[in-house]
Amino acid sequence: PHGEGLREGKEGLRNRVTLVDVIPTRRNITGRPCERSGVIPALPLSSPQGIAARRSQGQAFSRASNLNRPRRRALVSSERSEEAGDDEDGLRKGISSVKRYVSRREFLVQSGAFGAGLWLSVRGGWAQGQSPNEKLNIGVIGAGGQGGSNLSVVAQTENIVALCDIDEHRLNEAAARFPKARKYTDWRKLLEQKDVDAVTVSTPDHVHAPASIAAMKLGKHVYCEKPLTHSVYEARMMAQVAAEMKVATQMGNQGHAAGHTRRCVELVQSGALGPIREVHCWTDRPFWPQGINRPTDTPPCPPHVHWDLWLGPAPERPYHPIYHPFSWRGWWDFGTGALGDMACHCMDILFWSLRLGAPLTVEAECDARYPETAPKWSIIRYEFPARGDLPPVKLTWYDGRKYPPADLIEGEKYPDNGTLFIGAKGKLLLLDVYGSSIKLLPAAQFKDFQPPAPYLPDSPGHHAEWIQACKTGSPTGSNFQYAAALTEMVLLGNVALRVGKKIEWDAANLKAKNCPEADQYIRREYRKGWSL
Repeated sequence: PHGEGLREGKEGLRNRVTLVDVIPTRRNITGRPCERSGVIPALPLSSPQGIAARRSQGQAFSRASNLNRPRRRALVSSERSEEAGDDEDGLRKGISSVKRYVSRREFLVQSGAFGAGLWLSVRGGWAQGQSPNEKLNIGVIGAGGQGGSNLSVVAQTENIVALCDIDEHRLNEAAARFPKARKYTDWRKLLEQKDVDAVTVSTPDHVHAPASIAAMKLGKHVYCEKPLTHSVYEARMMAQVAAEMKVATQMGNQGHAAGHTRRCVELVQSGALGPIREVHCWTDRPFWPQGINRPTDTPPCPPHVHWDLWLGPAPERPYHPIYHPFSWRGWWDFGTGALGDMACHCMDILFWSLRLGAPLTVEAECDARYPETAPKWSIIRYEFPARGDLPPVKLTWYDGRKYPPADLIEGEKYPDNGTLFIGAKGKLLLLDVYGSSIKLLPAAQFKDFQPPAPYLPDSPGHHAEWIQACKTGSPTGSNFQYAAALTEMVLLGNVALRVGKKIEWDAANLKAKNCPEADQYIRREYRKGWSL
């Protein structure tokens, strides 16, 4: 089973929050749309006029799509590869010089249909004479596991014209469902197929950025699984290319679209907890092998697995079943450990609601440091500066069945995955990843509490948002501007883990000011023949 184990039909679209013994259910919310490139705004407008505008625009947003809502969610996937530019200057030159082919669905530039506020424009709207109801042609990069789940969702409303996986068993299983789609084992070849409008990228982490950036450079819209990238530098580049190419993007942290997620954001931002200076977040992962050394045996690679393509930009090594199809997550060359697997889910609400950005410092402790894998457990501490009228925040992450001190939750039991906000007036305990059940503490203090009036807009569904954005230029909640900032913050925890010291972060220059040895983990090298 894949990471978070959420199911979008249940979690990603359920438009309510269960506050255990405290908050009644609320439904049918409206609100103000995004302030920049599809990022849902962090705070409500304070004026009555602003609130009214927000609500009227939110109603328009929630009515904007007649797309069927996705119902499924599932496991993991596989696939690899790429070539393009090299350093950052080369990347920029490549972006400016790349030829964008004009497909039958050449998109128009849309000028802020949602009015109020800044957001980067996305090429949206079909060519003249074509309806937004016409179907997208989608290519699927990574067709098994989580890729198969994404495939099932987008296929409910769109055309599947291309399938790619390095595992021919998985590829053929998907092709049996979509016999008209062309098959590939190398995603670079899929991107050459001229009728592909958009792609889903559901590969191991180390191929997310190469495949997504190559697609965006060709003007294709991209839905990419979480974590958005394998390295901090790649996250910065994903945001840059998405902005320059003006394509519709969405990262696969599906709970971002849930109604209960938005209720939690509104609750935190309402001030009911007072100023928040401390947050704790944890997961029960890993449940795959970590804290181990490379195997010494070299079993033969199965004939249906294209191992060189699976490795893609990663350093060459012999095939072993300990990597493919699922256990790659704990290996630094391919995955990002428990933090990378879950934090883009678990930290989403706190990052959004507290308007966090780049941390000032990050430090980590763990059971031991292993040269090739993430540790068996870790505790990572982030420090963030004040943001406007919001105070500095200390955020602590726990994995491997480590939890915050027991006295912080006043006799409650820690759930397997959760978050604890500690404010000057009270505490908010999320009892799962996206806060479908929560508790306010101390319970007696909040027994008569009424939640704030909803203001964040409904989502038609995480995948449906992206499909709608591809066709109309409308905003997405976890677009690559928002998702890259979240991913950068998350992956800095792995940088601190690997260097074994507290790092002082210079976000503008992507440097650990006190730790030059961190450079190799901020921006990785690619195997010859592969580049970003």
